[in-house]
Amino acid sequence: MASAAHPTPTAPVDSGFTVLIPARLSSSRLPNKPLADLAGLPMVVRVAQRAALSHAARVVVAGDHPRIVQVCQQQGVESVLTRDDHVSGSDRLAEACELLGLLGDDVVVNVQGDEPLIEPEMIDAVAQLLLQRTDCSMSTVAHAIATTEEFTNPNVVKVVLDAQHTALYFSRAPIPWWRDGMASGATTLPQPQPLRHIGLYGYRAGFLRQFPALAIAPLESLESLEQLRAMWHGHRIAVHISPHAPGPGVDTPEDLERVRRLLSQQVS
Repeated sequence: MASAAHPTPTAPVDSGFTVLIPARLSSSRLPNKPLADLAGLPMVVRVAQRAALSHAARVVVAGDHPRIVQVCQQQGVESVLTRDDHVSGSDRLAEACELLGLLGDDVVVNVQGDEPLIEPEMIDAVAQLLLQRTDCSMSTVAHAIATTEEFTNPNVVKVVLDAQHTALYFSRAPIPWWRDGMASGATTLPQPQPLRHIGLYGYRAGFLRQFPALAIAPLESLESLEQLRAMWHGHRIAVHISPHAPGPGVDTPEDLERVRRLLSQQVS
Protein backbone atom coordinates (compact mmCIF):
# COMPACT_ATOMS: atom_id res chain seq x y z
CA MET A 1 0.00 0.00 0.00
CA ALA A 2 0.99 3.66 -0.12
CA SER A 3 2.69 3.59 3.26
CA ALA A 4 5.55 1.59 1.72
CA ALA A 5 5.86 3.23 -1.66
CA HIS A 6 7.65 1.26 -4.33
CA PRO A 7 10.98 3.00 -5.01
CA THR A 8 11.63 4.43 -8.44
CA PRO A 9 13.90 1.96 -10.28
CA THR A 10 17.52 2.99 -9.72
CA ALA A 11 19.03 0.89 -12.51
CA PRO A 12 19.43 2.57 -15.90
CA VAL A 13 16.23 2.37 -17.92
CA ASP A 14 16.49 -0.27 -20.65
CA SER A 15 15.89 1.49 -23.96
CA GLY A 16 14.83 -1.68 -25.75
CA PHE A 17 11.12 -1.34 -25.00
CA THR A 18 8.43 -0.23 -27.44
CA VAL A 19 5.59 2.20 -26.75
CA LEU A 20 2.35 1.34 -28.55
CA ILE A 21 -0.44 3.93 -28.71
CA PRO A 22 -3.85 2.52 -29.73
CA ALA A 23 -5.99 5.12 -31.51
CA ARG A 24 -9.61 4.61 -32.52
CA LEU A 25 -11.30 7.23 -34.70
CA SER A 26 -14.85 6.70 -33.47
CA SER A 27 -15.79 7.83 -29.97
CA SER A 28 -19.29 8.22 -28.59
CA ARG A 29 -18.38 11.16 -26.34
CA LEU A 30 -15.82 12.87 -28.56
CA PRO A 31 -15.96 12.03 -32.30
CA ASN A 32 -12.60 11.91 -34.14
CA LYS A 33 -10.82 12.22 -30.80
CA PRO A 34 -7.31 11.21 -32.02
CA LEU A 35 -7.43 14.05 -34.56
CA ALA A 36 -8.63 16.74 -32.15
CA ASP A 37 -6.45 19.85 -32.40
CA LEU A 38 -4.20 20.52 -29.43
CA ALA A 39 -2.09 23.66 -29.89
CA GLY A 40 -1.78 23.08 -33.61
CA LEU A 41 -1.21 19.31 -33.63
CA PRO A 42 -3.56 16.29 -33.59
CA MET A 43 -3.93 14.80 -30.12
CA VAL A 44 -2.47 11.41 -31.11
CA VAL A 45 0.66 13.19 -32.36
CA ARG A 46 0.95 15.08 -29.06
CA VAL A 47 0.74 11.76 -27.20
CA ALA A 48 3.44 10.22 -29.41
CA GLN A 49 5.71 13.21 -28.92
CA ARG A 50 5.38 12.94 -25.13
CA ALA A 51 6.06 9.20 -25.26
CA ALA A 52 9.16 9.84 -27.38
CA LEU A 53 10.63 11.78 -24.44
CA SER A 54 10.87 8.47 -22.55
CA HIS A 55 13.71 5.99 -23.07
CA ALA A 56 11.65 3.88 -25.49
CA ALA A 57 13.52 2.59 -28.51
CA ARG A 58 10.38 2.95 -30.60
CA VAL A 59 7.04 4.76 -30.40
CA VAL A 60 4.31 3.46 -32.71
CA VAL A 61 0.68 4.54 -33.12
CA ALA A 62 -1.72 1.66 -33.84
CA GLY A 63 -4.62 3.33 -35.65
CA ASP A 64 -7.90 1.92 -36.91
CA HIS A 65 -8.33 4.38 -39.80
CA PRO A 66 -6.11 5.64 -42.66
CA ARG A 67 -6.64 9.25 -41.51
CA ILE A 68 -4.84 8.49 -38.25
CA VAL A 69 -1.93 6.90 -40.09
CA GLN A 70 -1.80 9.84 -42.50
CA VAL A 71 -1.54 12.55 -39.83
CA CYS A 72 1.13 10.52 -38.03
CA GLN A 73 3.17 10.20 -41.23
CA GLN A 74 2.88 13.93 -41.83
CA GLN A 75 4.44 14.60 -38.42
CA GLY A 76 7.12 11.91 -38.63
CA VAL A 77 5.42 9.57 -36.16
CA GLU A 78 5.67 5.84 -36.89
CA SER A 79 2.28 4.16 -37.22
CA VAL A 80 0.57 0.96 -38.34
CA LEU A 81 -2.96 0.48 -39.65
CA THR A 82 -4.91 -2.13 -37.70
CA ARG A 83 -8.37 -3.58 -38.21
CA ASP A 84 -11.35 -1.42 -37.34
CA ASP A 85 -13.39 -4.17 -35.68
CA HIS A 86 -11.33 -4.82 -32.56
CA VAL A 87 -13.43 -4.94 -29.40
CA SER A 88 -10.70 -3.56 -27.14
CA GLY A 89 -7.42 -1.71 -27.15
CA SER A 90 -5.61 -4.89 -26.11
CA ASP A 91 -6.81 -6.65 -29.26
CA ARG A 92 -5.49 -3.75 -31.32
CA LEU A 93 -2.14 -3.91 -29.54
CA ALA A 94 -1.92 -7.65 -30.12
CA GLU A 95 -2.34 -7.10 -33.87
CA ALA A 96 0.27 -4.32 -33.75
CA CYS A 97 2.71 -6.74 -32.09
CA GLU A 98 2.15 -9.14 -34.99
CA LEU A 99 2.67 -6.40 -37.57
CA LEU A 100 5.85 -5.19 -35.87
CA GLY A 101 7.25 -8.67 -35.27
CA LEU A 102 7.42 -8.28 -31.47
CA LEU A 103 7.75 -11.62 -29.74
CA GLY A 104 8.37 -13.33 -26.43
CA ASP A 105 9.91 -11.19 -23.72
CA ASP A 106 9.95 -7.93 -25.70
CA VAL A 107 8.49 -5.25 -23.40
CA VAL A 108 5.63 -3.12 -24.71
CA VAL A 109 4.19 -0.11 -22.88
CA ASN A 110 0.60 0.77 -23.76
CA VAL A 111 0.08 4.54 -23.66
CA GLN A 112 -3.52 5.55 -24.26
CA GLY A 113 -4.09 7.82 -27.25
CA ASP A 114 -6.02 10.35 -25.14
CA GLU A 115 -3.21 11.10 -22.66
CA PRO A 116 -1.36 14.07 -24.22
CA LEU A 117 0.14 15.08 -20.87
CA ILE A 118 1.55 11.65 -19.96
CA GLU A 119 4.78 11.84 -17.97
CA PRO A 120 7.71 10.19 -19.81
CA GLU A 121 9.22 9.18 -16.46
CA MET A 122 6.09 7.17 -15.68
CA ILE A 123 6.44 5.29 -18.97
CA ASP A 124 10.06 4.47 -18.09
CA ALA A 125 9.06 3.31 -14.60
CA VAL A 126 6.45 0.88 -15.96
CA ALA A 127 8.91 -0.58 -18.49
CA GLN A 128 11.74 -0.91 -15.99
CA LEU A 129 9.49 -2.54 -13.38
CA LEU A 130 8.40 -5.26 -15.80
CA LEU A 131 12.02 -5.88 -16.81
CA GLN A 132 12.84 -6.37 -13.12
CA ARG A 133 9.77 -8.49 -12.29
CA THR A 134 10.31 -11.63 -14.35
CA ASP A 135 7.48 -13.30 -12.39
CA CYS A 136 4.91 -10.91 -13.90
CA SER A 137 3.27 -10.71 -17.33
CA MET A 138 2.20 -7.09 -16.88
CA SER A 139 3.06 -3.92 -14.99
CA THR A 140 1.05 -0.81 -14.23
CA VAL A 141 0.90 2.30 -12.01
CA ALA A 142 -1.03 3.54 -8.98
CA HIS A 143 -0.92 6.57 -6.72
CA ALA A 144 -2.36 7.41 -3.33
CA ILE A 145 -5.99 8.56 -3.12
CA ALA A 146 -6.31 11.85 -1.27
CA THR A 147 -10.09 12.37 -0.88
CA THR A 148 -13.17 10.38 0.10
CA GLU A 149 -14.83 11.61 -3.12
CA GLU A 150 -12.20 9.78 -5.17
CA PHE A 151 -12.37 6.75 -2.89
CA THR A 152 -16.12 6.30 -3.36
CA ASN A 153 -16.26 7.27 -7.06
CA PRO A 154 -16.88 4.15 -9.21
CA ASN A 155 -15.09 5.83 -12.12
CA VAL A 156 -11.91 5.84 -10.03
CA VAL A 157 -10.48 2.33 -10.15
CA LYS A 158 -8.81 1.14 -6.96
CA VAL A 159 -6.11 -1.50 -6.51
CA VAL A 160 -4.82 -3.41 -3.48
CA LEU A 161 -1.34 -4.94 -3.39
CA ASP A 162 0.64 -7.65 -1.68
CA ALA A 163 3.98 -7.15 0.10
CA GLN A 164 5.89 -7.31 -3.22
CA HIS A 165 3.61 -4.67 -4.80
CA THR A 166 1.87 -7.22 -6.96
CA ALA A 167 -1.83 -6.57 -7.59
CA LEU A 168 -4.24 -8.59 -5.48
CA TYR A 169 -7.40 -7.06 -6.97
CA PHE A 170 -8.73 -4.09 -8.94
CA SER A 171 -12.21 -2.71 -8.27
CA ARG A 172 -14.52 0.22 -8.83
CA ALA A 173 -15.67 -0.27 -5.24
CA PRO A 174 -13.86 1.50 -2.37
CA ILE A 175 -11.14 -0.99 -1.37
CA PRO A 176 -9.68 -1.79 1.08
CA TRP A 177 -12.69 -1.39 3.38
CA TRP A 178 -12.49 -1.54 7.15
CA ARG A 179 -14.65 -3.89 9.19
CA ASP A 180 -16.95 -1.24 10.69
CA GLY A 181 -17.02 0.97 7.62
CA MET A 182 -20.64 0.28 6.80
CA ALA A 183 -21.70 1.72 10.14
CA SER A 184 -19.51 4.82 10.02
CA GLY A 185 -19.66 5.52 6.27
CA ALA A 186 -16.85 6.74 4.05
CA THR A 187 -16.23 10.00 5.90
CA THR A 188 -12.52 9.32 6.29
CA LEU A 189 -9.97 7.35 4.30
CA PRO A 190 -8.74 3.99 5.58
CA GLN A 191 -5.12 3.53 6.60
CA PRO A 192 -2.91 2.58 4.91
CA GLN A 193 -4.00 5.04 2.24
CA PRO A 194 -5.94 3.48 -0.66
CA LEU A 195 -4.50 3.50 -4.17
CA ARG A 196 -5.94 4.76 -7.44
CA HIS A 197 -5.05 2.70 -10.51
CA ILE A 198 -3.65 4.58 -13.51
CA GLY A 199 -4.37 2.97 -16.88
CA LEU A 200 -0.77 2.75 -18.12
CA TYR A 201 0.39 -0.82 -18.78
CA GLY A 202 3.56 -2.68 -19.55
CA TYR A 203 3.27 -6.11 -21.19
CA ARG A 204 5.51 -8.87 -22.37
CA ALA A 205 4.74 -9.06 -26.08
CA GLY A 206 4.27 -12.82 -26.02
CA PHE A 207 1.56 -12.49 -23.38
CA LEU A 208 -0.06 -9.56 -25.18
CA ARG A 209 -0.39 -11.61 -28.35
CA GLN A 210 -2.08 -14.41 -26.37
CA PHE A 211 -4.36 -12.17 -24.31
CA PRO A 212 -7.26 -11.80 -26.82
CA ALA A 213 -7.63 -15.59 -26.90
CA LEU A 214 -8.14 -15.83 -23.13
CA ALA A 215 -11.73 -16.40 -22.07
CA ILE A 216 -13.45 -13.31 -20.65
CA ALA A 217 -13.51 -13.62 -16.86
CA PRO A 218 -16.74 -13.23 -14.84
CA LEU A 219 -15.09 -10.60 -12.62
CA GLU A 220 -13.95 -8.69 -15.71
CA SER A 221 -17.55 -8.55 -16.94
CA LEU A 222 -18.85 -7.55 -13.51
CA GLU A 223 -16.35 -4.73 -12.90
CA SER A 224 -15.78 -3.78 -16.57
CA LEU A 225 -12.03 -3.99 -15.96
CA GLU A 226 -10.04 -5.86 -18.58
CA GLN A 227 -6.98 -6.39 -16.38
CA LEU A 228 -9.01 -8.77 -14.22
CA ARG A 229 -9.01 -11.23 -17.13
CA ALA A 230 -5.24 -11.55 -16.85
CA MET A 231 -5.43 -12.13 -13.10
CA TRP A 232 -8.32 -14.60 -13.46
CA HIS A 233 -6.10 -16.73 -15.69
CA GLY A 234 -3.20 -16.66 -13.23
CA HIS A 235 -1.06 -13.86 -14.63
CA ARG A 236 0.59 -11.48 -12.18
CA ILE A 237 0.63 -7.67 -12.45
CA ALA A 238 3.44 -5.65 -10.86
CA VAL A 239 2.46 -2.16 -9.67
CA HIS A 240 4.69 0.93 -9.51
CA ILE A 241 3.48 3.50 -6.98
CA SER A 242 3.94 7.00 -8.36
CA PRO A 243 4.25 9.98 -6.01
CA HIS A 244 2.40 12.08 -8.59
CA ALA A 245 -1.06 11.93 -10.10
CA PRO A 246 -1.12 11.71 -13.91
CA GLY A 247 -2.00 14.68 -16.08
CA PRO A 248 -5.63 14.89 -17.18
CA GLY A 249 -6.76 12.66 -20.03
CA VAL A 250 -9.34 13.53 -22.69
CA ASP A 251 -12.69 11.73 -22.65
CA THR A 252 -15.19 14.57 -23.16
CA PRO A 253 -15.34 17.97 -24.89
CA GLU A 254 -14.85 19.56 -21.47
CA ASP A 255 -11.66 17.55 -20.94
CA LEU A 256 -10.44 18.65 -24.36
CA GLU A 257 -10.87 22.32 -23.52
CA ARG A 258 -9.08 21.89 -20.20
CA VAL A 259 -6.07 20.22 -21.84
CA ARG A 260 -6.03 22.90 -24.54
CA ARG A 261 -5.76 25.55 -21.84
CA LEU A 262 -2.94 23.69 -20.11
CA LEU A 263 -1.01 23.20 -23.35
CA SER A 264 -1.46 26.84 -24.37
CA GLN A 265 0.17 27.85 -21.09
CA GLN A 266 3.11 25.54 -21.76
CA VAL A 267 3.76 26.66 -25.36
CA SER A 268 3.11 30.38 -24.83
